[in-house]
Amino acid sequence: MLATQIGPRGVFAPQAYKTAEVFLTTALTRAGHGVRRQTWTTRGVECANLEAVLLGTDRPSRVLVVGAHFDSVPGCPAANDNASGVAGVLAIARRLAGRPRACTVRLVLFANEEPPFFNHNEMGSQFYAQSARKSGDDIIGMFCLETIGCYSSDPGSQRWAVQVPLVSLPDRGDFIAMVGPSSAAAFIRRCTQAFERRRAFSVLGAAVPAFISEQVNWSDHRGFNEVGYPALMVTDTAPLRYQHYHAETDTPDKLDYLSMARVVEGILGVIEKVADEG
Repeated sequence: MLATQIGPRGVFAPQAYKTAEVFLTTALTRAGHGVRRQTWTTRGVECANLEAVLLGTDRPSRVLVVGAHFDSVPGCPAANDNASGVAGVLAIARRLAGRPRACTVRLVLFANEEPPFFNHNEMGSQFYAQSARKSGDDIIGMFCLETIGCYSSDPGSQRWAVQVPLVSLPDRGDFIAMVGPSSAAAFIRRCTQAFERRRAFSVLGAAVPAFISEQVNWSDHRGFNEVGYPALMVTDTAPLRYQHYHAETDTPDKLDYLSMARVVEGILGVIEKVADEG
């Protein structure tokens, strides 16, 4: 729906942006959740984060945030970046409906992740994280689903921005990565171990200092780490693997849906373990 009938969506295309918001609100509602809009105006366009809350049964003040951004760059249908992540969040919303965990789980679809808003304190996720910090929200951690649709077992299908000394990095794009800055190392380790226990898909976890690769901050987890909440992104590594990144050819036929489903199954295992342990 996002990549075909709605297409490129963002402040540059306000009608499509609004249509995407209405579609996603309806999808979350049909999954059994109430939806809260967190709104602000950017460049004359009303933008909204969409939040569904599964209130915790034992420690409701403790919160795990799971999110994905639903905007795109101009001219890009954005099937992988990031309708794939949005689809993952919607699938999680359906699976968790009526099945609360010990701690609260917030599912959030973020606006304005893409340029020109990225890392200019105008991202929807930055706005959300800053508001949560000001409110004193007790957030255990956050992870976002950021391009989760491209996989390949071909040699050389995986590239890397940098080589890490004494670490052998895979050259096949047949895994999902859970990555973030070194400040979130403990949370990344915890989530990776929980994912591995599900045995749904291969995973690579990494906490990388930003001075080695700024790419570890290239998504909605950025704003959470900035205000002291540990956060990571779940990603197929986007431009390091996906040839159609930010291009008009980023269409649904390029995605591996079986692998996406297995990744989402692993993410459900992470949510259940982290939100139950607090």
